[in-house]
Amino acid sequence: MKSAFLVSLFAIMLSAAVCAQDSSSPTQDNSAPAQGNSAAPLYPASPHPIQPVDPNQDAAPQQMNQNTGQNDQMPVYRVNVYARTTKAVNYRHRGGSTMVDFRGTDLMPEVGGHAKIDGKAGRLAISVELTHLQPASKFGGQYLTYVLWAITPEGRAVNLGEVLPGGNGKDKIDVTTDLQAFGLIVTAEPYYSVTHPSNEVVAENILRQETTGFEEPIDAKFDVLEGAQYTIDVPAQQLPSTQANPRVPLDLLEARNAVAIAKAAGAKQYAPDSLAKAEDMLQRAEDYFQRNQGRTPIGTAARGASQMAEDARVLTLRRKEQERLEAERRATQEAQAKAEADAQAAQQQAAQAQAQSDEDARRRAEAERARAEAERQQAATLAQQQQAQAEAEAARQAAEDAERQKEEAERQNQELERQRQEADLQRQQAEQQTQEAVRQKEEMRARLLAQLNQVLQTRDTARGLIVSMPDVLFDFNKYTLKPEARERLARVSGIVLAYPDLKLQIEGYTDSIGSDEYNQTLSEKRAEAVRDYLVSSGVSMNNVAAQGMGKADPVADNRTAAGRKLNRRVEMIVSGDVIGSQITPGASGQSTQGITPINPQ
Repeated sequence: MKSAFLVSLFAIMLSAAVCAQDSSSPTQDNSAPAQGNSAAPLYPASPHPIQPVDPNQDAAPQQMNQNTGQNDQMPVYRVNVYARTTKAVNYRHRGGSTMVDFRGTDLMPEVGGHAKIDGKAGRLAISVELTHLQPASKFGGQYLTYVLWAITPEGRAVNLGEVLPGGNGKDKIDVTTDLQAFGLIVTAEPYYSVTHPSNEVVAENILRQETTGFEEPIDAKFDVLEGAQYTIDVPAQQLPSTQANPRVPLDLLEARNAVAIAKAAGAKQYAPDSLAKAEDMLQRAEDYFQRNQGRTPIGTAARGASQMAEDARVLTLRRKEQERLEAERRATQEAQAKAEADAQAAQQQAAQAQAQSDEDARRRAEAERARAEAERQQAATLAQQQQAQAEAEAARQAAEDAERQKEEAERQNQELERQRQEADLQRQQAEQQTQEAVRQKEEMRARLLAQLNQVLQTRDTARGLIVSMPDVLFDFNKYTLKPEARERLARVSGIVLAYPDLKLQIEGYTDSIGSDEYNQTLSEKRAEAVRDYLVSSGVSMNNVAAQGMGKADPVADNRTAAGRKLNRRVEMIVSGDVIGSQITPGASGQSTQGITPINPQ
């Protein structure tokens, strides 16, 4: 409804302008130029005639979506987008005014300026002043003007309005927007009513320290169209603006380019009504220009033509995409139908072949049964003749076999007895070897326990030999090792290196004082400090693991200072097949206690 109202209002304004300018002239058909102005068109009817390939023209980027199956005469829209980032701000609703600055990009570094954003009821008022903007045509013949864009944090671009260089080095634009969070950029464009920013970004906002907003600045990513997308189906040098008289107004140049680009995109086929309205608007603007009717009527008609041409171009691209999707859908359906038909035909052929194969097999089976029956009868006759001879021979053989079986049974009994005796001997030897291995492991475990007890208090458990390092070996509330701790760990590493297959599990513990996170971190750091020192002393890092246990598994009451002191410890669990299981009580003379505790430092 709003769009229809705006179009109607625009038509009424345009008609009023025509009546005011043409009150002394006879009424003329809007679709044809006025009498006496039948000059040749200022742009070609076919803006993209077939041209020989320009060897200097850059090839299209490989990332474009190209539909090579289309006819060469059919315009093809190829999307090629680039990602840029700029800073966006969530401005305060009704929060007064704030300022951001503008900085030129690498394309035009001399550009500067600033913007004032004023929070109003239901909208934001934006007042922008830019300096040192150069003509947009420096980026190519298709560029005629500049457009101010608002980019939301989600990357949606909103055309805020056209920035017209005034020639005095300072260019201003005042606009409003209903957006709340956005960044501002300025791009070079072929006409003012474009719906996507080009990649020719000449300026972007930068935040001041005093820029205010509810949120911190965030990065807003958005897509930009490469400049060649506006001239993908018509070379830039063939656009009407590149061949126009210098005195032609900018609005009219933009309208000519917009209509030419829409035609090149295929609007005549896909959006003929919109294109016809754009051409009608353009023809009115041309007529006003030829008759020197003034800037307002020319600009009104020309900008209407630019907007309608952009609508036609966008509608064309949408309908092309719909055609492509519909073609793909039909192709998929046809391919599926063909595949189903081929599968059904193959299934029928397979069924027929299986039936014929079954019939052939049945006939071969019947012939085989008849042949087998004849052979059976012949064999039965021969068997009866041989049976009598066989029975006599069998009786003689039975007597001989019985004697041989008796002798073989006696021999087997003797062999079984010998094997049983050998198995008993081997079992006894295996038991002796197992006992010897267990004894050696127990001796090695007891020896290792004694050696470690000479350095640090060590006890034997089902998990392994647990070497306990008290809290006094570390700096207070830190994980750095004291010199005495390093000395003792050096002795431990010397002992461990004598047993290469040992595994060391380093576990750090704390008392219950402090937060869980602090205790967990401190226990991890202390365990890792012990592990790193052992590795630096030559112990293989593959045999050492470190883990922080925090305040878990206390060995004493945390409610007393003495208990908490015992709980602040690092334990080293020494294990491995080389030292076997826990030592059987009484199996060794080595004691697991008796080591003098380390005095507090």
